Amino acid sequence: MNDTSRGMSRRRMLGTIAGAAGAVAVGAAGFGSAAAAASNGLLVPTGKRGIILYSVRDRIGAADDGSGVPYGFERVLGRLAEIGYKEVEFAGYNQHTSILGRQITPTEIRKILDDNGLRANGSHASVPSTVNPTTIAQFEQTLDTAEILGMSHIGTGSDPTGSNYQADWDAAVDRWNTFGEMAAARGLKLYTHNHDAAYNFLLDSGPLDALGRPTRSSGVRKLEYFIARTNPEWVWFEMDIYWAHVAQHRYRSYTDPDGVAQTSIFDPLAVVAAQPIRFPLFHAKDGKINNNTTNGYDMVPLGEGDIDYGGFFANMGAKGYHNPMWEQDTAPGGSADPGRSLRYAEISYQHMSSLRG
Repeated sequence: MNDTSRGMSRRRMLGTIAGAAGAVAVGAAGFGSAAAAASNGLLVPTGKRGIILYSVRDRIGAADDGSGVPYGFERVLGRLAEIGYKEVEFAGYNQHTSILGRQITPTEIRKILDDNGLRANGSHASVPSTVNPTTIAQFEQTLDTAEILGMSHIGTGSDPTGSNYQADWDAAVDRWNTFGEMAAARGLKLYTHNHDAAYNFLLDSGPLDALGRPTRSSGVRKLEYFIARTNPEWVWFEMDIYWAHVAQHRYRSYTDPDGVAQTSIFDPLAVVAAQPIRFPLFHAKDGKINNNTTNGYDMVPLGEGDIDYGGFFANMGAKGYHNPMWEQDTAPGGSADPGRSLRYAEISYQHMSSLRG
């Protein structure tokens, strides 16, 4: 993966191998019907087209502003169902209290989902940063809400830790295995959602700094270290494909234990294709290349950017198994354009539904 031609060759090879292996694994795991639904060339089967409500958070949290644009859970979820979405990932459970004269309850949200033929498939909830009786009880309440809403996954929008140091990632492994086992006991898959920093290089070797921490890297990336050490039956992953491509742009070199600069180009597709079953969820967020920015991309509606979603979904393996959720942090248009996030939701759905391979 240290040069472009080798990276592309490995990408295609991994995708082909993982696709064959993934098809067997998916069938064995009871996902055969989903794979069959994808056999007509659809890369994202109809029932697996999703959205994280963070993309339309402006309308979920809005009161009746006289714009005629849907607001609150009932109206917004109804509109998303009309567009064609079948799965919803939550980013909070509150709406404007003026709608009901109080806050809506998870049971009321569940009824809205059911009435619109929608399925809750995850949530960016809170995974505690420590393990003690209080945080365990808090996480049990998080699982209670997930069960009320009928979720099959429960997760967080944060990386397991923001640290660069191996010791902190080891602690995160232990913590996530603990909470992942709790989720699994309820039939839920606990997942972590990545940002670009999670794919930076782990500081795990070399001379120690004044605080006794390593200053150099063996070349392993932080989240890959975490994936390799967490229990595959308890801890799962939601790759944000946009942020993974930002990581590809940003994190290309490290200083090895001998103090020598090394180059290593990150390939998001290869990470997934190596073990596609551990990535049940994705954020399908698009970006247009802009080398004048630190991230290298500007967020745009799905299909209007430069990330090759057709190639990614066609080559990651386990076709028909994954659940992509459209997300765009910048979708809300504010008071100047209150309908923009729902308009972008429709544009993005149309592109998601058109992907074939």
